[in-house]
Amino acid sequence: MPKTLQEIKDKTLKDNPNLRSQDIEYVLAERLSYTPSQYQMHKDDELNKEQEKQANLDMKKLRRGVSPQYILGYSWFYGYKILVKRGVLIPRFETEELVKWALDSVKDGDKILDLGTGSGAITVALAKKAQEKGMADLKFYASDITDSALLESEENFLVHNIDVTTRKANVLVGLEKFDIIVSNPPYIKTSEKDLMDENVLKNEPEEALFGGEDGLDFYRKFAKQVRDHLNSGGEFFLEFGFDEKQDLAKLFAKELPDFEIEFRDDMAQKPRMVHGKWEK
Repeated sequence: MPKTLQEIKDKTLKDNPNLRSQDIEYVLAERLSYTPSQYQMHKDDELNKEQEKQANLDMKKLRRGVSPQYILGYSWFYGYKILVKRGVLIPRFETEELVKWALDSVKDGDKILDLGTGSGAITVALAKKAQEKGMADLKFYASDITDSALLESEENFLVHNIDVTTRKANVLVGLEKFDIIVSNPPYIKTSEKDLMDENVLKNEPEEALFGGEDGLDFYRKFAKQVRDHLNSGGEFFLEFGFDEKQDLAKLFAKELPDFEIEFRDDMAQKPRMVHGKWEK
């Protein structure tokens, strides 16, 4: 039986060459609270029996196609540990850029909605970073269409000691008015399903991934509803698919001509985020 991290990794790859090497290293390192450099320094150290047993159980799940974050029970987002489980979308690093952009507009007393909250990662990051900036009297709301997501988000809010009001809602129907709305909605085209990572399809909820034939189902509903859910001077920040900018620009020009719309690229220089501001 393998005794070191390197031996466990080698055996796992031998048993299933299709696994990604970085996923194996990520799970093994996280279990031992190792940074990537610490992992490299300790990869040839012998594990104790308990560590070896855990590693073998984790590798068995990886071979079955379980995502690394679901194996661990958490993901990292904006430096915060976010609890995740099957049925809840794993937070993406790209969404951290959306949070950073939204933070620039947050001011004291704002009422903020994380629309389609999933794990609650966006709210956790916004609330903690706003707290670091000394902002006061912020009111946080988080909504989702599924009970499983709301339960997971509430657990994360409890862990991070954040006061958040949760609501079950389909897009904005039934919700109140806000100063800022932030969302990473479903935007993947159903036609792209065959091109996606098998692990994502096997583990993550379809309702959090797919946005219809053209990926824009959410945005069409949002554009028709948003005026009834923003205060004067209100703003929204949305993530979207990198090839959807042109269609989104046309949609917002038609439905939201009285909004100031700005698009922004992500760090990979791909169009990924849109900001809208409404002046009544």
